[in-house]
Amino acid sequence: MTSDQIWQPLVEELARRQRADRKAEFWLRDDDAVDPTPALDRLLDLTGEFAVPVTLAVIPALTDDKLVVRLDEAPHATVAIHGWAHRNHAPEDQKKQELGAHRPREAVLDDLARGLSHVTGLHGARAVPMLVPPWNRIDAGLVSDLGSIGFAALSVYGPPKPASLAVINSNVDIMDWHGTRGCRDHGLLVQAIIAQLQHAFDGGEPVGLLTHHLVHDESAWLFLERLFAVTAQTEACAWLPIRTLIGRSAGRGK
Repeated sequence: MTSDQIWQPLVEELARRQRADRKAEFWLRDDDAVDPTPALDRLLDLTGEFAVPVTLAVIPALTDDKLVVRLDEAPHATVAIHGWAHRNHAPEDQKKQELGAHRPREAVLDDLARGLSHVTGLHGARAVPMLVPPWNRIDAGLVSDLGSIGFAALSVYGPPKPASLAVINSNVDIMDWHGTRGCRDHGLLVQAIIAQLQHAFDGGEPVGLLTHHLVHDESAWLFLERLFAVTAQTEACAWLPIRTLIGRSAGRGK
């Protein structure tokens, strides 16, 4: 199958949106940013070229003002809080988790409050008070306390669950974590995006694309470039800033 054949179903889906005068909405979250790197440069250059807002989930304990200087040149980037140190506290026989019930609740919340303060202190208005839990996992009992320590939103992966704050989840992960650990098959990703768009058409969430710039192979970069190009060719698409989605979620009472 040629590249054009792989992408044609999305082109057709977007054309249907245009005929229906409906927007296909996307947003982009990229995890694990810490320092300026060639991979981060590539992500920022690519998203900048296509005017795609990107939300970087930054690991507070590991970052400093070097990232601030780099992002000063990337006005389309915003910064969210990726846990505290991206450190696993779960036993070996359990899935990795930093924000689980393996430590005292107060210790976990203190880490998160410190992380929010550190990242906001560094990045100022570029920082959004959104928590992105490492490995997309957080103990359900902690969620109700996030607002009290300053968070306005939570972002994990999959269908959102009702919460006391805005929940803006990613729902299409481009990486094949359990197989090649490279990019997933482009055709399968296109199918996943179309399925999410159809779900959104009936009142579901926008396409929340999840990337990890530090581990992208060439296939991942090629996929992003082609997706951005396809969505740029129609007025029926919008790549939304995270603040727009948080405001919308808060406005409808979460």
